[in-house]
Amino acid sequence: MDMSGERRIPAPRQRVWDALNDPEMLRAAIPGCESVTRTAEDAFEAKVALKIGPMAAKFGGKVKLENINAPASYTISGEGNGGAMGFAKGGADVSLEEVGPEETLLKYTVKAQVGGKMAQLGARLIDSTAKQMSDQFFDRFANAVAPPPPVEVPAEAAEAGAAAAPAPRPV
Repeated sequence: MDMSGERRIPAPRQRVWDALNDPEMLRAAIPGCESVTRTAEDAFEAKVALKIGPMAAKFGGKVKLENINAPASYTISGEGNGGAMGFAKGGADVSLEEVGPEETLLKYTVKAQVGGKMAQLGARLIDSTAKQMSDQFFDRFANAVAPPPPVEVPAEAAEAGAAAAPAPRPV
């Protein structure tokens, strides 16, 4: 299975890079993720509950980061095992381009292989599930990384607040 894409994230590149390397941020963004643990400066372990078509399993996986060029890019390689459901292994090249001071373009290219019962489900089902999970991940990730929208005070309230403030006393 091959998949690639890009996402504009309304946050500075360094914030996006830091979030991509934060186990808690990843746990919150990965669909079905139960835990992400950093095992080394360049490695993580994760547990993910996954459902593909009629099959469901818990996967345990290990990921290693290579070709690290902070905060611009790295290569992720890893594998996961879902017991009777099968296994997945592969990698992804991830790059971050600074589009502006508050916007980052995240690009990714994924190559993965699946085996066991998962492979018997068919490439179309696996590809559509992977695309759906990818979309969910990036939506959650972008929402978590982006700063909250500014709170705007309606003009009437601002004027009322100014009118209610006492005038300065002459000295």
